[in-house]
Amino acid sequence: MDSQDMQVIGLCRFSWPAIGGFQVEHDSTEERSAYLYSPERMEDRFRTFEALTLPPLKAQTDQNFQFLVVIGDDLPTHYRERLVGLLDDLPQAVIQERPPGPHRPVMQEAINSLRDGRTEPCLQFRMDDDDAVGIHYVERLRDAAQDLRPLLRKNRHVAIDFNQGWIVRPTANGLDAKPTVEPLWTAGLAVSAKKSVKNTVMNFGHSRLARFMPVVSFTGEDMFMRGHNAHNDSRQKANVRPVRLDPLDAKGEAHLRKVFNIDANRVRELYSAT
Repeated sequence: MDSQDMQVIGLCRFSWPAIGGFQVEHDSTEERSAYLYSPERMEDRFRTFEALTLPPLKAQTDQNFQFLVVIGDDLPTHYRERLVGLLDDLPQAVIQERPPGPHRPVMQEAINSLRDGRTEPCLQFRMDDDDAVGIHYVERLRDAAQDLRPLLRKNRHVAIDFNQGWIVRPTANGLDAKPTVEPLWTAGLAVSAKKSVKNTVMNFGHSRLARFMPVVSFTGEDMFMRGHNAHNDSRQKANVRPVRLDPLDAKGEAHLRKVFNIDANRVRELYSAT
């Protein structure tokens, strides 16, 4: 078993109108789609996707991965065309249209549709469309899987948790941010699945993974970025803990550019546009 032979699949749900899987609830899929596809929200999603999510994926030091972007089959055409344009220079990207359905089973089917039958475990990660991973993420994930081969052989699933990163809010003035260490946050978290196993990273609540599989955590290198904005689904509940984010200085901006390939000047351009 060699981690260089393992298939790596990342998943992003780009405003897919799931049945379940959201903090914000709606009475029908039509109401959910209307909420998700509102112009203000979609403009925000496209900006965070372009500013935060895509730059580090395009700069990965290990380019041997697939990035699955799931959209609704009712996504308006102009939004779909805009998304295709943003992904044009990311050859690892695969767009799948899926009708509304139960969140976990549909995502399981989507991920497994890309699995190519190789005998080694499949390494799977997930992120929202305002999250990011470090430019070394796929490389470090393979390194970790190589070190953990005995665990991967013995267990249907193993969680690999890169728990150090940043919380970031992009604005017209640049990036407000703070460093953080958090266990089992989605953007830096991966799950291995043995060949015969159909359950994927999306079949488990990320904060409860230790109930179902071994979890190995890695700290010491910034590996994830968690977007923070008014349209975060997780921030729609009452009594959500506030997070204080401070504007990055030039040194902080240079660090995020080095680690995440995120350009604060491009962020300012995107968020200053009317």
